[in-house]
Order: sequence, then C-alpha cells, then structure tokens
Amino acid sequence: MSNLFIPNPKEAESIHILREVAAQFEKPVLLFSGGKDSITLVRLAQKAFYPARIPFPLLHIDTGHNFPETIEFRDKLVAELGLELIVRNVQDSIDQGKVTEERGRYASRNTLQTTTLLDAIEEFKFDACIGGARRDEEKARAKERVFSVRDDFGQWDEKNQRPELFDMLNGKIHQGQNVRVFPISNWTELDVWEYIKNENMEIPSIYFAHKREVFFRDGMVWTANQHVYRDNSEEVVERMVRFRTVGDMTCTAAVLSEADTLEAVVDEIRLSTISERGARIDDKRSEAAMEKRKKVGYF
Repeated sequence: MSNLFIPNPKEAESIHILREVAAQFEKPVLLFSGGKDSITLVRLAQKAFYPARIPFPLLHIDTGHNFPETIEFRDKLVAELGLELIVRNVQDSIDQGKVTEERGRYASRNTLQTTTLLDAIEEFKFDACIGGARRDEEKARAKERVFSVRDDFGQWDEKNQRPELFDMLNGKIHQGQNVRVFPISNWTELDVWEYIKNENMEIPSIYFAHKREVFFRDGMVWTANQHVYRDNSEEVVERMVRFRTVGDMTCTAAVLSEADTLEAVVDEIRLSTISERGARIDDKRSEAAMEKRKKVGYF
C-alpha cells in the first residue's frame, strides 16, 4: 500500500467520512461490486483503519449476469485482504417470487437488485451502507448528501435531506431507517483513475482495452453473450473495447478503445467529453431512470 502519508485532500476527506461511519453506526457495510469505485473504497478503508483490519464486511448483490472477470477479481481481493464477504443473489429473489425476470430487447436484472439489497439490509440489520457513487456521474446522484437517509421502506426523498455544513455529518437515525454513505461523492471519474494509477492498484482486466465479441445497437457497443438479447439482424463482430463503468453484462456498454495501460486510460478519460454513465444502458430507459430507481431503494 503506497503513498500512505502523502497529502491528498480528497483522500483525507474520504478517510474522515469512513471513520465517522465507524464511530456513528453500529453495523455498517461496504457495498462492493468489483468495479473501480468500490475497489477505491476498499483501499481508502484500509488507510482509514490501518494497521487494524477494515472493521465492516463487504456486501455484493450479485445479479447472476456479472462479468466473469469482475467476480474473479472480487474473490481474489477478498482472499488477499482477509475480508468478510457477504453475497446475496438476485436469482433467489426471482425464485421466491419477489421480483419478475424481465424479457425482451432491453431485459436486465439491474432494477431487480433493489429488492435483494433491501432484503439483505433487513436480514443483517445494517444501519449504514457505504457505496462508491459520485456526484459527477449523473444528475440524480448529484443531489445526494454524503450521509443520505433512507426511510424504513428503503426509500429516498431528495427534498428532505439534512444540511452538511462545514463537513459535519449527522448519523442519527430513527428505528428502521438506514443511511447510504458516499465517501467519494466529491471525486470525479478522473480523480478515481489518477488515484488508482498513483496507488498502483490492481483492477479487473475489462477496464483495459481487449478484443471482445460485441454488437452495435442504439449507438452503443453491447457485449455479445448468453444474457443479452440480440436480434438475428444484429451482427456480432470482434472489436478492441474496454469498459469505463462496470455493472452486469445486461446494463453495461463497452467503448471502443486502444487504452491498455493505466496511463493510457487516464489520458483517455482526461480527453473525454462524455460522462461514464453514457455507457450505462439502464440509464437510457428514461431521462429520470436513475432517480426513479433511487427513490425506491436503489443505491
């Protein structure tokens, strides 16, 4: 773990937030997807509590349609750091009849994971869920506080949030409520990538340019695999691509790229004029797609 004592204002802010979570809540958890933002959170948590171990578990809501590279990396990281990992599966929610599998051209399990997440929060009585959302990603996320209170139904009211003046974080909640915490809320995508580069952090291989079978739809580069619906007219081709953001295979588009090193990725992001959420297929359902999901309990 490099650069432990080199000043970094955004790192320091995030470490302060993580320590406040540990101090103010009884049972926090870090939501971990295997993506770059949650990997960054793990590194920040290591630094926040060093030399002790990270004092809370990781929770992954597995849609069952994740990229194999991401799952492989998740398990490797957890084993190397000796972390506790809790996995809850969307397939179980489907089998229990709590949610219904989508069908058709734009079918995805992304929205279904809200039910699985809320059930996991109730099962383990988590009072704070730490996530890697950032304000620069999407306008609904730009409305979030660092400590974002959810009611006992897991719902979010963007018009009823607490002020956070002078970095004062209020973790007091009522029975049944929980808080979603965003330690890197003030970071940008470029900040994350530069941090990964400076820390020499390992990340899943899909973030780097590689050859993959894809097809083109609606101006986006879709991954050709057994979980993504594809018309017979949609031709599968092999292209050099990478992923800027990683959800599951049904909701994450690739981008054409030759960036196969951290330095090349950072340079590419620095020149980009399109948000990384532009590669999230699920955000294209409607202009307010993210906000609607957040209001019913999505992270």
